[in-house]
Amino acid sequence: MEILSSYNLIIGASLIVVLSFFFNGISKKTNIPAVLMLIVLGILIKIGLEFFIPEIPDFKGSLEILGTVGLIMIVLEAALELELKREKLWPILKSMAIALIGLVGSAYVAALILYQFIPNMTMQSAWLYATPLSILSSAIIIPSVGGLSEAKKEFHIYESTFSDIMGIMMFYFLTGKLNPAEDTGVVGFSINFAVTIVIALVASYAIILVFQRIKSQAKLFLLISVLLLLYAIGKKMHLSSLIIILVFGLIVKNVNLFFPGKTKIFLEKERMQQIYHELHIVTLETAFVVRTFFFVIFGITIVLSSLLSINVAIVSLLIIASIYAIRFLILIVFVGKDMLPQLFIAPRGLITVLLFYAIPMEAQIEGFESGILLFVIIATSLVMTWAMIRDKRKMGTMLDEIDEEITERNLAEDAIRESEDEELLETNNEISEQTDPENLH
Repeated sequence: MEILSSYNLIIGASLIVVLSFFFNGISKKTNIPAVLMLIVLGILIKIGLEFFIPEIPDFKGSLEILGTVGLIMIVLEAALELELKREKLWPILKSMAIALIGLVGSAYVAALILYQFIPNMTMQSAWLYATPLSILSSAIIIPSVGGLSEAKKEFHIYESTFSDIMGIMMFYFLTGKLNPAEDTGVVGFSINFAVTIVIALVASYAIILVFQRIKSQAKLFLLISVLLLLYAIGKKMHLSSLIIILVFGLIVKNVNLFFPGKTKIFLEKERMQQIYHELHIVTLETAFVVRTFFFVIFGITIVLSSLLSINVAIVSLLIIASIYAIRFLILIVFVGKDMLPQLFIAPRGLITVLLFYAIPMEAQIEGFESGILLFVIIATSLVMTWAMIRDKRKMGTMLDEIDEEITERNLAEDAIRESEDEELLETNNEISEQTDPENLH
């Protein structure tokens, strides 16, 4: 076990972070999601470890912790980017509707597919397995859409964030129905949601009022610790804890909206701007590190042999086809014909893996192969990569055409100007000849 000594682990962890940084650079140039490269890195590490260690340690516990922290950081990072304005109300509501319909529709069709093809699969368990496969991955989408137009980028940030939150709420609503004692039905779920909103607002205002008065420089990780504490306590109370994180991020970003009129006296504007700026950086950096180790460890835990199953391939391809078919129908209604590359930006990732490992024991089916999970994640990421590269080339071609048109127009204007100058010069010469004293005589 010398290979897993403390110094070797430090060296390995440091190299993983360095490689992840370079993967991000490659991703920006090629549009290949860095997540895919991290998963491949994890698979290569697993192959390397198998040469030195007879049995690789079980990383599933650390995967769950990393996934939870990463999820919180990603949602907080997204919330800190969302500016609430009256003119953005319709894009927000439209994105929410698309995310909700896409989530429920994809989960329903995926559940039917799993029920038909997986032995001993009950419909209740099928819904639990289908829900993680129906949630968009904001961990992949948000870092990948920076090159799109502002409107399309904003749409993907809203949609993926809402998909994350509503998907997690739907998953835990379904798990609650496994235990009749905890199943409160739709009414209980609605009350739970309303209570979570109230707690989120009260906690967010309290945190802001307290933390803007803390003079110590080392307060941001204290703030993040408080948010993690609220999330964990909320989970213990069976609340939709991710709402607390989302509401807090929205209030910090849109502090003037949430402190209207005379309530602004409670704000210290310079301190709040500093907190927002520093929190944004810390959240971004933390999300990057947590996301890096999550997907590398996921790559290490993958059983590659499961990908060779014909049943896995058939079920995965049917689920993937249903994802894009449902998405096409939704976008044609809400967006219209201008749906590229949005149609193909529907990857699955961090939350899919996290919720898969959170399926209760009583709902787990032995016949379900984890290769379906990996197949769907890789395939949807590759489709997104293809769509982003295609869109980038299309944009490049359009820009080239615009440049050529501008160049041709400038050349034409220059030619006209030269012609006008020549005519003017000839006219001046004629006038000069006519007024020349020698010609007059």
